Amino acid sequence: MKKHVVGALLMLLVVAGSSAAQGLSAKWEELTGPDFVAALQASKGTCALPFGIIEKHGPSGPLGTDLLNVRYTTSLAARDEYTIIFPEYYAGQIFEARHQPGTIAYSSHLQLEMLQETVSEMARNGCQKIIIVNGHGGNNFLLQYFAQTQLDSPKDYMVYAVMGSGSASEMPAAARPSGPGVDGHAGEGETANIMAHRPELAHPERASTQSGADQNRLELPDGVYTGIWWFAKFPNHYQGDAAGATAARGDAATRAAATRLANAIRAIKRDEAGPKLQKEFFEKAAKPAATKQ
Repeated sequence: MKKHVVGALLMLLVVAGSSAAQGLSAKWEELTGPDFVAALQASKGTCALPFGIIEKHGPSGPLGTDLLNVRYTTSLAARDEYTIIFPEYYAGQIFEARHQPGTIAYSSHLQLEMLQETVSEMARNGCQKIIIVNGHGGNNFLLQYFAQTQLDSPKDYMVYAVMGSGSASEMPAAARPSGPGVDGHAGEGETANIMAHRPELAHPERASTQSGADQNRLELPDGVYTGIWWFAKFPNHYQGDAAGATAARGDAATRAAATRLANAIRAIKRDEAGPKLQKEFFEKAAKPAATKQ
């Protein structure tokens, strides 16, 4: 088959996929039952779980900053590459902020149980590829461990975790910080992202009312880890300086992150090797002595 014919067919498939999603909300909770079935077809069985948290975000940002930002970014990505977006989810790891008002810190066993129950229910409803989109740094280790626990028993679905927004060099100039040291938890970047879509919730003018400087109150050698490390550095649960946050920076950063996420969703939709390898793994794990050595 000639290259131009193949290209035309691929373009028709893309257009058909886009048309299938027209008129369908990407948000799980906004779909009717029949529309949900249509959305599964349009998304090729992919569903996204934006994973946030409820915690203090310095003096400038709302408690739900991570949740609001990750859901907004995922919504932008879904406009580019359609996927079903699970409702608001914030049952993550945030023990380090329990001393701050408004923080919701679920027990460790409940975090894992809730996440497993949630992806299992998503799969029961037809989500064959579940994409956990992380919006909170404190969830990184939790998600890596959770992804590994998916191998403890056979699954007929795949879990993928998308973490981080890419390197600074990948960001457009408009998305970069105004100066050194201003970014971090509840700093300029996160506050700017909120300003891009919920400006009424951000208060950069309050940034100087608390310190976001590193207090560096531990003296331990490299390679030694302790859970109190964050409190030792940033007791105000604030890192950086949000005073220079602008909606323009937040918009540029969010759109860049959404493009990266849409590309990830496309790659996950195309992924055939992962499900095959997982099936092979479970078959061999059932009879390890039969595995060729």
